Amino acid sequence: MFTGKTLLITGGTGSFGTAVTKRFLDSDIGEIRIFSRDEKKQDDMRRSLGSNKVKFYLGNVTDRNSIDSAMKGVDFIFHAAALKQVPSCEFFPMEAVKTNVIGTENVLLSAIAHNVGNVVVLSTDKAAYPINAMGISKAMMEKVAVATSRNAASTTICCTRYGNVLASRGSVVPLFIEQIEQGKPLTVTNPNMTRFLMTLEDSVELVLFALKHGQAGDIYVQKAPSCYIADLAEAVNSLLKAKNEVQIIGVRHGEKLYETLLTKEEFAKAQDMGEYFRVPADNRDLNYGLYFSEGQELDEQEYNSHNTEILDIEGVKNLLLKLSIIREAMA
Repeated sequence: MFTGKTLLITGGTGSFGTAVTKRFLDSDIGEIRIFSRDEKKQDDMRRSLGSNKVKFYLGNVTDRNSIDSAMKGVDFIFHAAALKQVPSCEFFPMEAVKTNVIGTENVLLSAIAHNVGNVVVLSTDKAAYPINAMGISKAMMEKVAVATSRNAASTTICCTRYGNVLASRGSVVPLFIEQIEQGKPLTVTNPNMTRFLMTLEDSVELVLFALKHGQAGDIYVQKAPSCYIADLAEAVNSLLKAKNEVQIIGVRHGEKLYETLLTKEEFAKAQDMGEYFRVPADNRDLNYGLYFSEGQELDEQEYNSHNTEILDIEGVKNLLLKLSIIREAMA
């Protein structure tokens, strides 16, 4: 599928883009294009990889011209460029709209214009029942992707939605390690808060599954375990043989007690594909009569971090041991 092909990764210097690039370096893919707006991260990535397969394009998804310059000859796109920090988006919501919504439309329209074969748009659990600006902008991003997919004859557009990626940039595990090394308390917002747990490798597998199996407008979700945040802090403490105090600091701007990957409405029509759920697009047209004359049975169940498998401390430790950042800190 990838032999001699060209892959474009928007936001490619982030945790996901770096993991995907390393995954493909030893394959027979023709070229990987990293599109992002941070020249320092691009230079760091260029030096660390040292591969002629990887090409770097400086640009911003909010600027359609800069996207067009990177699009010629592209076969696949992983669209990961986004503003992802909940507090930042709360204070600057229009920046979230520009990047996450308008930027996504720019990428998709450019892909269609250049006859790109497949686009996978990366979303977040915060897009389900969104209560913060980041989640709302990601929910709109999904709507833009699904709507655009209806009129993209030669380009297949689908989405993936996943929860927190362990040890990704800005996540809590690196913070806990830093606090332990500095002898500070581990800061926990609410001990009863649950979060889905995925590794970077899991997120890459989900996107590859969506690329290979996705149909127009699909949303793919990986089944994942979760844990209580207090147990996550205790697991990191235990693995690093530390006894740092856990300090409760209270819920921050726009945070939920638990995260939802599939709403009740989505769960009612989701297809179980083993390790994944597929949510097909609603393909009814603008004949609004159908919305009143044809409906669907709603399931009262949703898929969230409270009703999935919740790992105990030992289970969390076993998952954390897969992370290089944890193994290095233990060493």
